[in-house]
Amino acid sequence: MDQCQHYYHMCSRYKGKQVTITDFSGVEYRGRIVNVDQQYVYLEQEGRGFGGFGYGYYGGFYGGYYRPIVPIALAGIAGFALGALFFW
Repeated sequence: MDQCQHYYHMCSRYKGKQVTITDFSGVEYRGRIVNVDQQYVYLEQEGRGFGGFGYGYYGGFYGGYYRPIVPIALAGIAGFALGALFFW
């Protein structure tokens, strides 16, 4: 099994869970896995993004906050952590 398939199955297994993913350049992504396809894992990042100004409808959100969803290439994953466990 190649690396992409390994991470695809792992991310599919932990869909809905909070994880930390590190890419090959050393950048860490933290969030909840919301979707996985054959090329990407999609994380809903921790924290909040600004979705409006509090005055009516703006950008698909009604004056509030949203959590950004970030796609991460399965081929670019160098490390994967769930809780205190690391999978390499």
